[in-house]
Amino acid sequence: MAGFSAFLKRKNIVISARRYGVDALGAMAQGLFCSLLIGTILDTLGTQLGLDWLTTVGGYASAMSGPAMAVAIGYALQSPPLVLFSLATVGYAANALGSTTLSGGKGAGGPLAVLFIAVIAAELGKAVSKETKVDILVTPLVTILAGVGLSALAAPAIGTAASSVGEFVRWATVLQPFLMGILVSVVIGVALTLPISSAAICAAIGLTGLAGGAAVAGCCANMVGFAVLSFRENRWGGLVSQGLGTSMLQMGNIVKNPRIWLPAILTSAVTGPLATCVFRLEMNDPSGGVAAGMGTCGMVGPIGVYAGWVSDVASGVKAAITALDWVGLVLICFVLPAVLTWLFGLFFRKIGWIREGDLKLS
Repeated sequence: MAGFSAFLKRKNIVISARRYGVDALGAMAQGLFCSLLIGTILDTLGTQLGLDWLTTVGGYASAMSGPAMAVAIGYALQSPPLVLFSLATVGYAANALGSTTLSGGKGAGGPLAVLFIAVIAAELGKAVSKETKVDILVTPLVTILAGVGLSALAAPAIGTAASSVGEFVRWATVLQPFLMGILVSVVIGVALTLPISSAAICAAIGLTGLAGGAAVAGCCANMVGFAVLSFRENRWGGLVSQGLGTSMLQMGNIVKNPRIWLPAILTSAVTGPLATCVFRLEMNDPSGGVAAGMGTCGMVGPIGVYAGWVSDVASGVKAAITALDWVGLVLICFVLPAVLTWLFGLFFRKIGWIREGDLKLS
């Protein structure tokens, strides 16, 4: 046992929840952003502006989502070059096969399949790396054959499971838009601020429709909320870095005083059901729901909602983009998160739960 542990240490194979659930998951979200998300944004801009070349570039970017995710995961796992480059093939196979179900239909498990399979393939590749004199052959062969083989065996089942979870959440949100609006908004908003990837979670289960709209509400409540709540401590730099970057910057302060999170959480519990029950805000972007977990990061969440409107109008699902749609988007994504979190923050500051400097970014 001691020898095996020494081997894993020598190979930099760390079997832990942080390595796989935080590092790999977070990197996968970055891979998604640099491929599918950017591709969706470019495609939407190209369609609206009548620029075919921009739409073409967006299509190329979106098509590379599987390889981009797998290579990002390999990078997070500190894979050697031959393993890292081989993961492009693994990611393509896992994403393609995970996007189908066992019955042959369209599934939502591509990103989830890539996460599980790329992690295993990367670690197996790392295990054999530089162990033979023909490393240039052995390492890529082991990584690719293990990854593609696992994709063929497991990816369709992962696609079925992810689709089932996503369908259940969407069904439950339609059935109980008030309660599920609160639940989805709070949970995904919390995930956004935690050192895990809300975007990857939403992509993994294909969180779209009303449930996706609730997720957008929760993410915006945390990002815009923390940006406004901490303005007196962090001024304009903090407003931009949290409002357009990530509320994860506050995690160190949250560990010191968890109560600073309450204003954003309470705000998400308000805006979530408003999104589902009043404005019927849906996330039907072509990226399969990943934008639902991005909030105002690079404005991806609002852009994703708009892209969904465009797609729905083009397919005939939606007659037109209405004034109420725009009012709902602005209120849910920007105005209410700013106003409500600020008001909740005033109350908690008054009772002493939030003290001066508690939200200061280092």
